[in-house]
Amino acid sequence: MMCNKQILTLVVALFLVAPAFGAGDAARGAKVFGTCIACHSLRVGEHLTGPSLAGMVGRRAGTTDGFARYSEALRKTDVIWDEKSLDAWIADPQKFIPGNLMTFRGLRDAGQRADLIAFLKNPKPAAESAGGGMGAMMASPRLESLRAVEPQARVTAIRYCKDSYFVTLATGKTFPFWEVNLRFKTNGTPDGPPAGKPVILRGGMQGDRASIVFASPDEIGKFVKKRCE
Repeated sequence: MMCNKQILTLVVALFLVAPAFGAGDAARGAKVFGTCIACHSLRVGEHLTGPSLAGMVGRRAGTTDGFARYSEALRKTDVIWDEKSLDAWIADPQKFIPGNLMTFRGLRDAGQRADLIAFLKNPKPAAESAGGGMGAMMASPRLESLRAVEPQARVTAIRYCKDSYFVTLATGKTFPFWEVNLRFKTNGTPDGPPAGKPVILRGGMQGDRASIVFASPDEIGKFVKKRCE
């Protein structure tokens, strides 16, 4: 049988190793959030690869307004985002809700998780107090604005022949691309191109690859004309 002193010692030990939800440092959490900004915004309604995390604490998982790319696993869960559920999710997303589309493997450091959760609960004051430009993080990440670009990036016509696309720019020059090396994308955000004015983004080691960004999907068929000259 354990004596009272032994029981007290055990209780204290368990208390010390138990997760202290709500004890994190939000300013430190603002810096931990740097691992999240490639896929998540903190602005309401701005969705990137993943949904905006603005106001997520207290909301049911898989229910952010305006985000349509949730997995079935998240859509069907009854999980409410609070300190306990967020800690489990950030530690190992696939273990906590199997079958979700989150590619992040998890944050093993319990202290960093507590800091991050504290930041997500009240991000703006924490980011500002963190200093070092962290206040600007509230607006990060931003997509490159395609609203006003130089003529050499503005697409005026696209012709397709056999295995090639011929892209004509506002400068009057036409550039050929192997069809495999040219991608068509859309960006309907406020930073996307104006309607009817797609933009080309060059890439590849030799500049032989590119993406053409349209304001909406229906513009693609209007621009691409199948014609050999």
